[in-house]
Amino acid sequence: MKKKDDFKLTIIDYGSSNLYSVINACKTFGIDPVVSNDHAIIKSSDAVILPGVGAFNEAMSSLEKLDLIEPIKEFVHSGKPFMGICLGLHLLFERSEEFGDTKGLGLVKGSIKKFPSDKEQNLKVPQIAWNKINSVNNNNWEKSPFATIQEGTFMYFVHSFYADAEDPEVILSETEYNNVTYCSSILKNNIFATQFHPEKSGDLGLEIYKNWFSNIIQ
Repeated sequence: MKKKDDFKLTIIDYGSSNLYSVINACKTFGIDPVVSNDHAIIKSSDAVILPGVGAFNEAMSSLEKLDLIEPIKEFVHSGKPFMGICLGLHLLFERSEEFGDTKGLGLVKGSIKKFPSDKEQNLKVPQIAWNKINSVNNNNWEKSPFATIQEGTFMYFVHSFYADAEDPEVILSETEYNNVTYCSSILKNNIFATQFHPEKSGDLGLEIYKNWFSNIIQ
C-alpha cells in the first residue's frame, strides 16, 4: 500500500465524461488526481479511474483513436486498483448492442443491453433515478468498497443500457428497473466498477470512494 503523499491516481480522459464531479470526490479525501490520456502516466499510476457518459460505440472509437485500449488492458492486468464508473463499467465488457454491435475491452465476460421500454406500462428509458443496490450471494460485499454501505441503499443512476454479466461471481450488486434485474456493480480481482455514480450519490456515495482509497492507501 502507498502512503497518501506518494499515491498517484489517474483519471482517464478520453472525451466521454464530465470529470469535474469525479475529481471533486477524490479531492474530498485529500487525493489530487491527474487527468490524462498519456500512456506513460497511466502505466506509472498506482490506481486508475475510467469514468464515462454517452454512447458505447463513440467511447470505444475515442479509446481506439487515442491508442488507449492496450494501455488500459495492461494496467488492469498489472493487478493495480482500477475503478470504472457508468459507461466506464460498460466498456469493460465484451460488447454492446448500443447503435449496433460494438466490441468492448473484453476484460469482463458479458454484454451491454438496452432496457425494454413501454409507455403504456410506464417503462421509461433512460433510467434517471435513485434506485437500490442489492447484494448477491457471493460474499463479496464485505470485501468490497461497499463494506460500510447497507444493502438496499439508494444510489443515483442515469443510463439506458445495462450490463449482463456472464459470470455471476463478478456481480457485486444487482438493481431492478423496467422488470429487469441487472448487474449494477462488479468486483473482479483488482477491478471495481459501478453502473451508478457514487460521486453524485450523496454522503454514502462518497463513502464508497473513501472505502476504495482506504484499501489501497496507508
